[in-house]
Amino acid sequence: MRAWSVRSLAHHKVGWSWSGLGVSLALVLLALLGAAMACRTGAGLPPREEAQLLPLPGVPVPITRKGPATVVVRLDTAEARGQLADGVEYEYWTFNGTVPGPMLRVREGDTVELTVHNDAASKHPHNIDLHAVTGPGGGAAATTVVPGQEATVRFKALNPGLYIYHCAAPPPYDHIANGMYGLILVEPKAGLAKVDREFYVVQSDFYTQGGHGEKGLQGYSQQKMFSEQPDYVVFNGAVGSLLGDKALRASVGDTVRIYFGVGGPNKPSSFHVIGEIFDRVYPEAASESMQNVQTTLVPPGGAAIVEFKLEVPGNFILVDHAIGRVAKGALGMIIVEGPEAPEIFQAVKQGQAASGH
Repeated sequence: MRAWSVRSLAHHKVGWSWSGLGVSLALVLLALLGAAMACRTGAGLPPREEAQLLPLPGVPVPITRKGPATVVVRLDTAEARGQLADGVEYEYWTFNGTVPGPMLRVREGDTVELTVHNDAASKHPHNIDLHAVTGPGGGAAATTVVPGQEATVRFKALNPGLYIYHCAAPPPYDHIANGMYGLILVEPKAGLAKVDREFYVVQSDFYTQGGHGEKGLQGYSQQKMFSEQPDYVVFNGAVGSLLGDKALRASVGDTVRIYFGVGGPNKPSSFHVIGEIFDRVYPEAASESMQNVQTTLVPPGGAAIVEFKLEVPGNFILVDHAIGRVAKGALGMIIVEGPEAPEIFQAVKQGQAASGH
């Protein structure tokens, strides 16, 4: 048997120590190299995606991914003339040129990177307060921008639900009264039940210097707004926006989901679809639903989700059931096509004169 001297034993141990150190250094270098590559390629970070922004009354497609993402949103604030009613023009203040602004759709846990750009031709500063934001002012102070400028914020969508967003630049009631609002949906992590049709509808009230129906360009009346005496109460920014060739369309057998909000600035909505019963209502877009609801009350700055199945064909009318507001424009329609279902509804003896709805 070989005898180990102190010197040889010490040499042996030192040799093994240097060998282990070499392996350790190699592992550290590999780890640093991997981290550098991850930084360069974005590996390990949530994916980035552009928000889908659709024309009214379009709804972005349901989210199918199973994990969080960074959702990039750009909203442009602009002041633009548009048609409020037949022969009536109005100087709207808008997000992305429409009233309401486009519907936003993200997932619980997503990070939203939101840029607000104020058009250089604007006459006023603008910003955005999202009721889905946990943070000071809902993002308003951080996004206040003068004409020609822009600002960016990031926020995490912590709570699922359907939320109003609106401009809150001083005075906020003027910015809201002139059309600056929309909806953001934060889908729960488990997603929403599949439906056949989704629609986006926001009710609001407008206050004009001239009376209801007075032709020409109408200015905003702050005095009427303070008195809460609207000349128009409308869906999606204008009288007739959901009628005629702009009516919503579906088929017998479809399950419909409406994302409904109230921009205000003042009047709540008693939202009702004539000839239908809401199978489910998520009041204030809460996580729990109510079943078999005829009319749902939605306050200014609030929203609700309603769902119902279409069993028979015909024209189904959307109203604010504070029914005098129908005369001011709170009227829309879903045209449903498909086979008759006499076991559910039939006219046994037709009346001689058109009446009712």
